[in-house]
Amino acid sequence: MTKSIGIAVIGAGMAGLSHIAGYRTAPTLYNPDLPPLRYVAVADVNTELAAKVAKRYGYEKALGSWQEVAADPDIDVVSVVIANRFHREAVEGLLAAGKHVLCEKPLADTLEEAEAMADAARNASSVARVGFTFRRTPGIAAIRDLINDGTLGKVLHFSGRYWTDYGHSTQAPMSWRFKGQPGSGALADVGSHLAYVAEFLAGDITSVSGGQLRTSITERFLPAGAVTGHDLVELSDKSEPVENDDYAAFNVQFPQASGSLEVSRVAAGHPNTLTFEVFCEKGAARFNQLNPSQIEIMLSDGAAATNGYRTVNLGPEHAYIGGGLPMDAPGVGFGQNDAFGYQARAFLDEVCGAATNLPANATFDEGVHNMKILQAVVQSASNDGKQVAL
Repeated sequence: MTKSIGIAVIGAGMAGLSHIAGYRTAPTLYNPDLPPLRYVAVADVNTELAAKVAKRYGYEKALGSWQEVAADPDIDVVSVVIANRFHREAVEGLLAAGKHVLCEKPLADTLEEAEAMADAARNASSVARVGFTFRRTPGIAAIRDLINDGTLGKVLHFSGRYWTDYGHSTQAPMSWRFKGQPGSGALADVGSHLAYVAEFLAGDITSVSGGQLRTSITERFLPAGAVTGHDLVELSDKSEPVENDDYAAFNVQFPQASGSLEVSRVAAGHPNTLTFEVFCEKGAARFNQLNPSQIEIMLSDGAAATNGYRTVNLGPEHAYIGGGLPMDAPGVGFGQNDAFGYQARAFLDEVCGAATNLPANATFDEGVHNMKILQAVVQSASNDGKQVAL
């Protein structure tokens, strides 16, 4: 086993904080068999923010670039949590330097870049994984277990949406999220999540049809200063056009089922609503990220007069919870942040070769497959909803 592991996170914004905190939580989860962890650096082009975050979470120092991280011999493990268009350069440079890399989804800004990154990962001596964080959500994993163990049986139909509202206000400032080619907006940001969740439950998507992309707010003002996450800040008097999608919808075919998916960043009143319903041979189940410590299930073998959905409070009998929370009893509650701890622990277990029952994080090849789904949606949308095979 590795003597010790030095950790760095590139990106001190909203998602970066989840990785930064996740590594702090990781050694407290499950069996205490990780080697000593060294929290070496937080890196961000906004070095003032990096220094503030490093101090907050007990990392040793702040750096200003991925190149500094790659050159630092004290760093072994790196999360890359920056704008999608910068993923390839940073990840390839870090892998060349021998670092183990956990990259945020989507893997890159284009399919070509993602495929190049997967090639680099296959040729690297270190571990390279992509963060499909919602696979670590206990409720979603619990529904998958009910499908796989036959309780719910074969999936017949999946219906899901991921609605967010960070772009619904015309006062939301221009940022990198509003720039890029068609499909790099809401589809890439939250549609990538919804696509892999759908596949996690129903199997690989084999084709896409009915693709729709829409830009609802076509112009945004530049911020007067630095922006972190989805913050509303003072705006300048200069505006720029929005280049990508505020909304996307598409239908999918699985090997034995069909589905419909819808995503938005302009859904007022829905700050983070990932919700789905999955219909199966023996019943159905539904999940809503607004109530992540519960799922609802319906089993069709009950009496017709009283049958219907019932609420299940998740506890230590369900995935990730037993030993994965300080208080792992039903009704205590947990949320999306906890999944980043499970993700970090699984990555560190793989890096150091620790015995673990946690599923490994997604490979870069899985990240490429996710990008192919997004590209198929764009192709369908540009051809009047035509079916596109994968």
